[in-house]
Amino acid sequence: MKIQIGITDNHRQAVADVLIKILADENVLYMKTKNAQWNVEGADYYDKQIFFETQCKQLDKIINSTAERIRSIGHLVPATLHSHLDLTHLTEQEGKINNSQTLITELLKDHESLIIKLREHVMCCTDDFHDIATGHFIIRLIETHQKMAWFLRSYLL
Repeated sequence: MKIQIGITDNHRQAVADVLIKILADENVLYMKTKNAQWNVEGADYYDKQIFFETQCKQLDKIINSTAERIRSIGHLVPATLHSHLDLTHLTEQEGKINNSQTLITELLKDHESLIIKLREHVMCCTDDFHDIATGHFIIRLIETHQKMAWFLRSYLL
């Protein structure tokens, strides 16, 4: 059945492409946060392990809602690690140091980088592709990532 939601097929495809890139970034950030949760070391281990677990839960919700948004505009969701690694703008952690300060610094950098990308995507979806709903969805992602970045930043010396 043809989808009739006020967005042309070409624009729905373009929006899906944007959302798929966001999904890739969110999945890579989730795995980097899981890595921090699983491998943090130091005197503050327990506190930071719980903190990272909380952030993982937030990212899991973002990932699910992003996938649902892709489906709601009529597209399938790529769900392979290979596709996510090909589409993400984030990089894997290079260091082998697992203290909380190093891990938090890396994750903060990723959140801030993602916020900048999301700001570009919101304008594109709203202005170029006339999808106000996806624009609002991305704005909520920006707000969530800003809060998560604030929490990460609060731990840095």
